[in-house]
Amino acid sequence: MDKHYKKEGKYSYYEAGEGTPIVILHGLMGGLSNFDAVAAYFPTKGYKVVIPDLPIYTQSILKTNVKSFAKYVKDFITFKGFDRVILLGNSLGGHIALYHTKLYPEKVAGLIITGSSGLYESAMGDSYPKRGDYEYIKKKAEAVFYDPKIATPELIDEVYATVNDRIKLIKTLTIAKSAIRHNMAKDLPKMTVDTCIIWGKNDAVTPPNVAEDFNKLLPNSTLYWIDKCGHAAMMEHPQEFNTILEEWLTKTNL
Repeated sequence: MDKHYKKEGKYSYYEAGEGTPIVILHGLMGGLSNFDAVAAYFPTKGYKVVIPDLPIYTQSILKTNVKSFAKYVKDFITFKGFDRVILLGNSLGGHIALYHTKLYPEKVAGLIITGSSGLYESAMGDSYPKRGDYEYIKKKAEAVFYDPKIATPELIDEVYATVNDRIKLIKTLTIAKSAIRHNMAKDLPKMTVDTCIIWGKNDAVTPPNVAEDFNKLLPNSTLYWIDKCGHAAMMEHPQEFNTILEEWLTKTNL
């Protein structure tokens, strides 16, 4: 990923390929590497894949909320000179993508959400989080996936470091409250953008009924399931995720 990583002005981001831009939004504890398989595949299929580093822990506390992150994405899209983009978001990134689409529908050609918050109140974790307890953090990180082995020691260490950083912990809790405050249930029926919902059948963070609710509420959505899969489908079943996404993009002429 390194050779495609750029820093320009206030933005740091990954960019590869040429064509229709797919802008990818990572989750709260997620990083750019969560989307390695998407980032490797779609530039070979006529798309430009762009993954900005979201300022989750670097903005002032007043700007640590879903709406401010959605505005940050809009400013980034403008900065890059993109007219319209396909937005893909996982977890909190899905929520930011949805909120961005609500505010700036003219900028969004298509939307893909996977394990997204925005409807389900405890999406950020119901008992969040115990500082200092490594075993607890390990269990929490493993519970994100159907196969706990996906939670590598590096990933667990990263989450552990985040929750033991006082400022990051405060911001994490601020975001969790903001996610509840920015519930999308009333907005979704007015959002007519073509939407692809890809969900793990065994997602314990945002359970399957959340995907069904998104599908009911969004007028132009299609729901796809991935079996034996938790909260981060693009990490657990990368090939299946890419196949579903490519089929949907072709079907919707995006």
